[in-house]
Amino acid sequence: MSEENSDNTPAPGADAGATAQPAEPPITVNGQYIKDLSFEAPTAPGIFGLMQEQEPKINVNIDVNAQPLQEGVFEVVLHVKADCRVGETLAFIVELAYGGLFTLKVPPEHLQPILLIECPRLLFPYVRYIISDATRDGGFPPLLLGTVDFVAMYQNQLQQQQADEKAGEGNPPAPPQTH
Repeated sequence: MSEENSDNTPAPGADAGATAQPAEPPITVNGQYIKDLSFEAPTAPGIFGLMQEQEPKINVNIDVNAQPLQEGVFEVVLHVKADCRVGETLAFIVELAYGGLFTLKVPPEHLQPILLIECPRLLFPYVRYIISDATRDGGFPPLLLGTVDFVAMYQNQLQQQQADEKAGEGNPPAPPQTH
């Protein structure tokens, strides 16, 4: 017996959605990779004794760059540079450029926030792991990166662009940089 009403429309609960295509996800991670990784401990092994006497100071800088590769496909790269100093002596420096290829199916007005907030959020756990392993494998305690507020980073970039545009009022505004 068929599940149809007298007007030939499928009955509620019938398999009407079986032929509908599933919606494509707005973000697809096509791949992730280390573009560049460098670890240096120029003052080892002497620095290990110095670290027992003084507390080290760690400085971490994180930057995000994004660029289109082809229609709807983008490369997003997280750049992390961290250095550890004991007094004036450099204990170690670690630099990582970690990239991801993303296919995005979002409206153009959402493209920049997705590239500079959501894509880095997806990459960051891997960056944290790689940095931790590199410092540990270099003979130091693992450097555990804290949470990064990519929303605040994005908002700061927008504010900087707006300030730059106001400073150059006589000039035509530059297009927003995906950086």
